[in-house]
Amino acid sequence: MTAQDVDGRKVEEFGERLVGVLNDGSLALMTSIGHRTGLFDVMAGLPPSTSEEVSAAADLNERYVREWLGAMVVGGVVEHDPEGETYSLPPEHAALLTRDAAPDNIAAFMQYIGVLGSVEDRIVDSFKRGGGVPYSAFPRFQEVMAEDSGQTVLPALLDHILPLVPGLTGRLEEGIEVLDVGCGSGRALNLMARAFPNSRFTGYDLSEEGIRRGRADAERNGSSNIRFEVKDVSKLDETGRYDLITTFDAVHDQAKPAVVLERIANALRPDGVYLMQDIAGSSHVHNNLDHPLGPFLYTVSTMHCMTVSLAQDGEGLGAMWGEEKAREMLGEAGFEKVEVEQLPHDFQNYYYVATKD
Repeated sequence: MTAQDVDGRKVEEFGERLVGVLNDGSLALMTSIGHRTGLFDVMAGLPPSTSEEVSAAADLNERYVREWLGAMVVGGVVEHDPEGETYSLPPEHAALLTRDAAPDNIAAFMQYIGVLGSVEDRIVDSFKRGGGVPYSAFPRFQEVMAEDSGQTVLPALLDHILPLVPGLTGRLEEGIEVLDVGCGSGRALNLMARAFPNSRFTGYDLSEEGIRRGRADAERNGSSNIRFEVKDVSKLDETGRYDLITTFDAVHDQAKPAVVLERIANALRPDGVYLMQDIAGSSHVHNNLDHPLGPFLYTVSTMHCMTVSLAQDGEGLGAMWGEEKAREMLGEAGFEKVEVEQLPHDFQNYYYVATKD
């Protein structure tokens, strides 16, 4: 290819896009900091204020707050009055950036950028040598995932997600056996245990940190119908025990996802139901061109979901395994009927309702 073959206009347009990516990536980090420090929550309740007033209200160092405000102003997030030297967070922006805005608080999801960036060196090394980066390299991932789940799953669980399975709420009220595989911090399971005291709940996860949090939450709420256990779910050896098994964003990063699905099918009673929440998308990249979170999800997959599986000599399925592959694997695991649902508020996830007959 010669210089004459290059379309200068396309080069210029792509250059502008890359500059935008650089600025937006930087703004994502600053937005994560605004969430973690509580600055957005504080500013939402303040009148136009100076950097000194904002930092005092947030109990933070003024010099850092002032520089952060600069990024927010030039990024179009915070408004600035140069005459009064004041800053304000428009209510329309607060509606997407504060904890009170959940489940619409997008600032919480910005935390993933910093978490993933912290392992960049190890990911680069994996590109060269193969293998993967283990869960232990992501000390905040459980915390961020719990907050993510707290916004997307918990508010919708009782009124929208569980009713995707016909008659399930009534059965839970009467009393059934429930297992959550890869339960993480157990927030969904603890919520169900409180809502359905006649049912019995079990949570398994490989993360000792997650299990500790789940147990502590159950103890705080006085729930006696729930138990948590540190367990490699690929070694799940129970047969025909559970009426309902759930997984919330927990299958695609398993070392042996096919084995896990087979063990789940085996652990279900003949009339049991498997409810699987996992990433919405196609198994084919060309079908994801218009996905609103496409670049983000492939990045999360590369820098967490795929690599933690490969670190265990696993399959490295990745977050974007997609509906086609999921249906195929569920069928191979023994599920004869699979329905795929999506909720209006949640464009990030599919909900698979799978039964063995």
